[in-house]
Amino acid sequence: MNIEELNFDKGDGLIPAIIQDEKTGRVLMLGYMNREAVEKTLKSGLVTFYSRSKKRLWTKGETSGNYLHLREIQKDCDDDTILVQAEPEGPTCHTGHDSCFHEKQFSPSWQATSNGKAFLDELEDLLYNRKKNLPEKSYTSTMFKKGLDRIAQKVGEEGVETVIAAKNEDKAAFIYEASDLVFHLMLLLVEKGIPFNTLVRELERRHKN
Repeated sequence: MNIEELNFDKGDGLIPAIIQDEKTGRVLMLGYMNREAVEKTLKSGLVTFYSRSKKRLWTKGETSGNYLHLREIQKDCDDDTILVQAEPEGPTCHTGHDSCFHEKQFSPSWQATSNGKAFLDELEDLLYNRKKNLPEKSYTSTMFKKGLDRIAQKVGEEGVETVIAAKNEDKAAFIYEASDLVFHLMLLLVEKGIPFNTLVRELERRHKN
């Protein structure tokens, strides 16, 4: 994006910046940027705003650690608003919610029908929440409490069961075991602190090569 094409004059030196989760498309927050904030965002890779109350630049997550990692950025047709796709590191809202727009959860059914990965993103968020809060009577909480070795062992067990099921004629049984394998692999990724989207990017990299 060419900063010189942005029109900061309409907003007295500021332009609104809509922040969107790169994986789900969910709007995370709305902030304001001046030229310096845009420059710092592009240079550092961390989404940075201009605080209208503090009258200074502030990088999202500078005190909480919940950074927004820049992935894509573009301006609108009037050159006075920008859309930022970012990978959030933890909740975006100061209340602890993933999005500042959390009062009503819009149905993601359109995403689920057009993009199956939307459900995987929701499942990943749920697993991170379970790891953080460890609710009682939860299978995932039990696994997280047992730790990395047990989770990794479970992935191995599910892998063997998937292979065995694949050699039989029962397609439903194979689908069931393969689903178990994917679930426990996601559990292992959460335990390791590796976003599922990292695997997607690795596959994309291999495909391009």
